[in-house]
Amino acid sequence: MAPIYDRRVTDIRSTLKSAAARGLSSLPSGARDQVVRAARFIDREATAADPAPPTPIIDLRTGRDLPAVRGTDHVQLRAAFETWSIDGEPRGHMGAYVGDSFCRFLHTYGLVSDRTGRCLELGANPYFTTFLLDEYTDLELTLANYFDQDVAAGSQVLTFLDADGIERRRRYDYDQFNIEEARFPYADEAFDVVVFAEILEHLLSDPVAVMREIRRVLVPGGTLVLTTPNVARAENAFRLVAGDNIYDPYSGYGPYGRHNREYTEAELHRLLDFVGFEIGESFTADGHPTDLHPQPNYPEVAPLLVPRDGNLGAYLFVRATKHGTPREGLPTFLYRSYPPDQLVET
Repeated sequence: MAPIYDRRVTDIRSTLKSAAARGLSSLPSGARDQVVRAARFIDREATAADPAPPTPIIDLRTGRDLPAVRGTDHVQLRAAFETWSIDGEPRGHMGAYVGDSFCRFLHTYGLVSDRTGRCLELGANPYFTTFLLDEYTDLELTLANYFDQDVAAGSQVLTFLDADGIERRRRYDYDQFNIEEARFPYADEAFDVVVFAEILEHLLSDPVAVMREIRRVLVPGGTLVLTTPNVARAENAFRLVAGDNIYDPYSGYGPYGRHNREYTEAELHRLLDFVGFEIGESFTADGHPTDLHPQPNYPEVAPLLVPRDGNLGAYLFVRATKHGTPREGLPTFLYRSYPPDQLVET
């Protein structure tokens, strides 16, 4: 029963019915009609169906427990990251970036923390993941960047404040080349691990060629750790339903400064399978804690996303192994308008 009606309503209804039983015929016609109408109104309202219960709260899972980092804790790490300065940049200017992506750094580290041997990290700058690999794993690092400069190598100096407020300094040397245009400057099977984090989405034209180069420089059974935005993330679903665009704006840093192609988890798996990798672990997670409930269309959209619960995080994380035989050509789910003899149905 609606809250506005209570036991008093029942009492009034009973009184009216008793009066009717004692004989409405003895009342004047006008009074009799009023009593009948009042009885019917009270009876109809009091016996109306209870309102529908509130819509259950649906908590869509987009996060994931963060891996521990041996020798430190998350609070200390984040505090250090928020004092990041590369080549004398203003200390703390990357605070917003750290807030947005701190969890992503840790999830990437978690996928490679137990690995050993030679590791190539592509796109190392701004060195948050590099620092985790360098300080908290047993990997021997080789770094690569691309700054659109006509040099084959370079170095950058990182400074930050440790937990005691003491300034620490790291120098990171790197090789420079455009991974879409150049053969990687490394021998076949030169590395045990390749970390390819937040680069795939920036590629302009030929991700398969890049993945084949990664595979070439890995030893048989070597490990690839790949992260990239999840185009099917919960945030995008809400934005599309609201009529908003999910594409990345044009960037003042040029075509590589924006996301040119994002992937679903299924597409990423198909790409890795095509170029000769076997998935070992795959999940989605956010880069920072996220609450979707403030979305204006949450009650309507959230129930539709429940079947994908657990697969709605902002980023895709994959650990894969060089295995099997890569396929030739270009997969049709990712390429079009090429000569037919180059395209391969997948």
